[in-house]
Amino acid sequence: MTVAAAALLLFFILDPLGNIPVFLSVLKGLPPARQRKVLARELLIALAVLMLFLWGGQYALELMHLRQESVSIAGGIVLFLIGLRMIFPTADGVMGDVPGGEPFIVPLAIPMIAGPSGMAAVMLLGSQEPDRMGDWMLALVLAWGATAAILFSATWLKKLLGTRVLTAVERLMGMVIVAISVQMLLDGIASYLRATA
Repeated sequence: MTVAAAALLLFFILDPLGNIPVFLSVLKGLPPARQRKVLARELLIALAVLMLFLWGGQYALELMHLRQESVSIAGGIVLFLIGLRMIFPTADGVMGDVPGGEPFIVPLAIPMIAGPSGMAAVMLLGSQEPDRMGDWMLALVLAWGATAAILFSATWLKKLLGTRVLTAVERLMGMVIVAISVQMLLDGIASYLRATA
């Protein structure tokens, strides 16, 4: 997998366009200057968490006696469920009920930006090809940077594109994520069958 392909995959998984309505609703009670500070803090926390999973994922797998195939299958299932909720949204949004007040770590940093599927994806990248950690770090920073740029311009994007276009983009990304999740499931099952044959 190239750096660009990995960055694009992570960008789709982080889903900044789909997260715009949730971010706007969670931060709407705060003044604009405070919104930017909270968003910057949450983005940095999410990046730190994803880097931790990228670097420590292989050791976590060994510590818990988990195989890469099980993480691939579990990540595919979680990604599939998130993709379905993006295509067929509920009243609570993609990640469920969002608590009131100023957010800290939950729900913006985790699970909106650094969600289970993102953690599983970076863990898989790091554990499958540990000799390419520099490439995976670059891919993660590129995807995170694009996500940060989109979320910082969320208010402007909502005015420019409108709610209908954002909803259509979210559903389109949901379709892409469902396809990626099915591929992750198939890859995990194929790897398991090869390892046990």
